[in-house]
Amino acid sequence: MAEPKDNRHIDLNFLAGPRSRWKEFRNVLQIAMEFIYGFRRLHFVGPCVTFFGSARFKEDHPYYEAARELARRVGRVGFTIMTGGGPGIMEAANRGAQDVGARSVGCNIVLPHEQSANPYLDESLLFERFFVRKVLLVKYSICFVVMPGGAGTVDELFETITLIQTGKVKDFPILLYGRDYWAPTLAQIDRMVEEGTIGREELRFLTLVDSIDEATTFLQEQLVTMWQRSQRRRDRPSWWFLERAVKERLPERSGV
Repeated sequence: MAEPKDNRHIDLNFLAGPRSRWKEFRNVLQIAMEFIYGFRRLHFVGPCVTFFGSARFKEDHPYYEAARELARRVGRVGFTIMTGGGPGIMEAANRGAQDVGARSVGCNIVLPHEQSANPYLDESLLFERFFVRKVLLVKYSICFVVMPGGAGTVDELFETITLIQTGKVKDFPILLYGRDYWAPTLAQIDRMVEEGTIGREELRFLTLVDSIDEATTFLQEQLVTMWQRSQRRRDRPSWWFLERAVKERLPERSGV
């Protein structure tokens, strides 16, 4: 199935209230086709660890290098690295995956401004709708690494927290990197706990770290169990579905 055309066309009327029944029906079909496109392309990529963070950090930024090194350590033990496919932190994580021969996947988005896929992807997908893209980034991941970022990163963080809190997904740890950067966000979460709008127990899946070594310690305690679970659910391509395997790599298996 072909990916959406990257013509920078964005349907600004979709969320602007009701339209004709035919237009709404046609949009539902387009959304369904976009999901099917994602399902077919990503069915065999896992198990994945998804990295989120700002697209604006350059190669010389400490957070860029931290994301790259952490992706190296995760990829080295056999996990696929998945990102939003763009520049900045996304590029750093995909680059770290390729540094050690791990699979590298990106789910990019059509935007009014330029966001080209970064050059470190084995599998590159393009979506027109943010909600389709976010569903797929969560669906095929077993762990979520949140590096410093802007509104989009915060959106992805809290949507994932909500999914776990409400039981829509389970056993999905979130690694939050950067104590100083996330301090205001964590202060707001503490306020929510104080006001009773969220329970402290509901945040047990959220872990804050401030260094690559801390992150590695956390991941060593989580990823082995998640790997074993993912292998029990593993599927193989079927010729009658015209499926293909994602490019195989040979990661260095020497510990996280």
